[in-house]
Amino acid sequence: MPRDISPQGEAAPIEEILDWFAREGRSLPWREPGVSPWGVLVSEVMLQQTPVSRVLLAWGAWMTRWPTPGALAVEPQAEAVRAWGRLGYPRRARRLWECAVAIGRDFGGRVPSDEALLRQLPGVGEYTAAAVAAFAYGRRTVVLDTNVRRVVARLASGVEAPAPHLTRAERSLAASLVPDDPAASAVWNAAAMELGALVCTSRAPRCGECPASGSCRWLAAGRPSAVSPHRAAPTWTGSDRQVRGRILTLLRGSSAPVTVTGSAQLVDVEPGQLDRCLEGLLGDGLVRRASSERGTYEL
Repeated sequence: MPRDISPQGEAAPIEEILDWFAREGRSLPWREPGVSPWGVLVSEVMLQQTPVSRVLLAWGAWMTRWPTPGALAVEPQAEAVRAWGRLGYPRRARRLWECAVAIGRDFGGRVPSDEALLRQLPGVGEYTAAAVAAFAYGRRTVVLDTNVRRVVARLASGVEAPAPHLTRAERSLAASLVPDDPAASAVWNAAAMELGALVCTSRAPRCGECPASGSCRWLAAGRPSAVSPHRAAPTWTGSDRQVRGRILTLLRGSSAPVTVTGSAQLVDVEPGQLDRCLEGLLGDGLVRRASSERGTYEL
């Protein structure tokens, strides 16, 4: 049943948002009928802080090569990191490989459907567990990513952006909007996520195109701006993240160990920063020393 959240007291536009999603929702391969729970899990891990446009080809290639957790689990971890390419945050590739191993070892090769069990998988937190339970198994749950939190904040609380950290009150409010029917709840979670991604965006929201505009408390209040300190975007060029990425790109391009220290492709990196980034990659388990020869590494 729709929930009463609008400033005038009319029913919340749950059905309108679901209808909008049926018309305007993107056709994404991991949303297609028959996609396995493993395919859903892979998509959710890949989509963390990575645009859909970059994930599409990577997800298809990954699922073609490793259509089941077992297919990945028998491969070396290095192959997962190599296949991850430039999706960013390569620790996620390692986590997916670890998930594949754990699924085979602890769950008979099947991705679990229970959120508590899903959270036992390496690197799977509250959001990913809820998303897999909802989108792979049709469970009634609350899926709260950045987009959904923004939609709920504006629609139901009348503020431009949610609090920096998820609160019990926010989780309870979001749960009150989820339809009781499990199948409808899964669609609602996807619809709210899509609305936040395409219309109720962080910057320049297109309120005139929003199916919830007639019941949005933030819009009714005149779209007041959130008061928050301005944070400058971190510099990418020359950062440790960029250097780590360059090191991984160098190692992915070779099937043999590579002498990273002194490499012509990293000659512009300060020795101290290079050592620091290599130690970080070693600590994350993404690279390993290949021999006793100093500076030689492999995936």
